[in-house]
Amino acid sequence: MHPMILALLLSISLPAAAQSGPKDLQPIPDVPEPPEIPMPSPGDTDDPMLEPQVTIIKRGEDQIEEYRINGHLYMIKVTPRIGLPYYLIDNQGDGTFSAGGSGGLDQNVRPPMWILRQF
Repeated sequence: MHPMILALLLSISLPAAAQSGPKDLQPIPDVPEPPEIPMPSPGDTDDPMLEPQVTIIKRGEDQIEEYRINGHLYMIKVTPRIGLPYYLIDNQGDGTFSAGGSGGLDQNVRPPMWILRQF
């Protein structure tokens, strides 16, 4: 019975204790409005040097898309007749899209990549 009385006394005294707080509290100032950033018009930022150039090549029933920026080939998308498209990416910028040499673990093998989920 004593725990019940203790719980009752605590439930009565806690709201009163919460109301008696520090007396020198001040309200939080209002958040200022963010500065207005002008939106560029579509013709202002169209830089042809930043747009990738895509070359589509048909080899039999397969389709190969080569992506270039400033003439530098950085990605290849291969769409086979059967199966899902996959990508070869030049990660280091040296023009190498697959592992070369005699093999080994230190050859930076870059396998083809498939899109697993797209939103």
